Amino acid sequence: MDTVLTMRGIVKQFPGVRALDHVDLEVRAGEVHCLLGQNGAGKSTLIKVLSGAHQPDAGELRWHDAPVRLSGPAAATRLGIATIYQELDLCDGLSIAENIFLGHEHARAGFTRRAPAARATTDLLARLGHAELHPGTAVGALPAAAKQVVSIARALSHDARLIVMDEPSAALGNDEVANLFRIVGQLRAEGVAVVYISHRLAEIRAIGDRITVLKDGRTVAAGLPAATTGTDEVVALMTGRTDLAASAARSDRPSNAEVLSVTGLSLPGRFHDLSFTVHAGEIVGLAGLVGAGRSEILETIYGARRPSTGQVTLDGRRLRPGSTRAAVAAGLGLAPEERKSQALFLLESVGRNISAASLPRYSRLGWFDRRRERADTRTALGRVGVRPADPAHPVRELSGGNQQKAILARWLLDDARCLLLDEPTRGVDVGARADVYTQIRGLAEQGVAVLLVSSDLPELLALSDRVLVLREGTVIHAAAAAELTESAIIAMIMEGSAL
Repeated sequence: MDTVLTMRGIVKQFPGVRALDHVDLEVRAGEVHCLLGQNGAGKSTLIKVLSGAHQPDAGELRWHDAPVRLSGPAAATRLGIATIYQELDLCDGLSIAENIFLGHEHARAGFTRRAPAARATTDLLARLGHAELHPGTAVGALPAAAKQVVSIARALSHDARLIVMDEPSAALGNDEVANLFRIVGQLRAEGVAVVYISHRLAEIRAIGDRITVLKDGRTVAAGLPAATTGTDEVVALMTGRTDLAASAARSDRPSNAEVLSVTGLSLPGRFHDLSFTVHAGEIVGLAGLVGAGRSEILETIYGARRPSTGQVTLDGRRLRPGSTRAAVAAGLGLAPEERKSQALFLLESVGRNISAASLPRYSRLGWFDRRRERADTRTALGRVGVRPADPAHPVRELSGGNQQKAILARWLLDDARCLLLDEPTRGVDVGARADVYTQIRGLAEQGVAVLLVSSDLPELLALSDRVLVLREGTVIHAAAAAELTESAIIAMIMEGSAL
């Protein structure tokens, strides 16, 4: 296969850090080249160099063996390079056709021509196997999987010959991932090169051709065969460690003290008549497909949604329905699935993000004690292992794993009695994932009750003491995690009845 892209000796320096240190990458036409590395290894910076968003300080880029300089994203697009970021940059208020041709509209004499754009959109969607999507549908009304199809169609509208996909399966269910793989396979057959970034190592073996691994801004392996490179080898290259399992023994077991009690809780169209308890020091997992109501359950318990029936009590105290203020005051904390849009203040410092739920303790007689706030947040950072452990550091510059640990630190500082964790390792690399596991277990050992949602069933089973299996908003089975297997849970979810 012809080499489409060659990056040699790429260096990118930011104040105080060398994000890329002589990185090499070679991508061939018609291959799926998987780019792996921990958060902070340099993947995002390399993507931005490839997309023209960053200019390298040193090194060479070659396109079909000819040297090129990407002066900006538009230059990369003209060359045939398209990037689909994990957080899709689509306009929800525009239609599918308008999103696909945004910036290169079908126009004549200054007027947009809707009919040709609609026809071209229909052809692109049919090419991707999604002829059922209508060009005039607002993108904001689409599920995550369909939005991803629109992003791929937009890339193909520019006649892209290399498409970068950053964590494309992070928000997808199993059936949607299978469809994504079908589309990627079709692109490969058409000779389009794909750079595929994922923290799910099983996906790499299923879809990838070759692997390049980054660590600390350097290329530590290049051109490894994806199908035959073992997980232990990849993990060792990424982290220098192999012992990253979630199943290390807990030193303490849950007590009999009931912390969280949910009774007859219902939210129309989402879940119905839920009743369960979580005890001090216990981790209870919620297993189910995307759309089974898992996130909505956590949001309703937290007060972000108002239930139609039922009640939630914490340490025997009934919480006011639909009030997050009452939930936080009672000792309830939530780490939502979408941490950047739902949990973090991206323009603020790490310290201010951590203290956000505890501000009243630093205010007295109209004065705010910033010195005490900085000291407490620095201590909390140290407890959860955020790097750098600097309260003044901008939270937006942290890796995904460190951002997740900062959210846990927020509730540590607030002395939360119960934590609701929604996909706590989504978009987190295998090394940082092990750190998050340690923090979750540590909180449970301190007596915190934990209600955990995770689409990673091995992770859920390894972390949880008990598991509630959900299907279409109803608990169909509850058992100790040790009594369940991944295949048994999948069978229950698919069949709709307990085994």
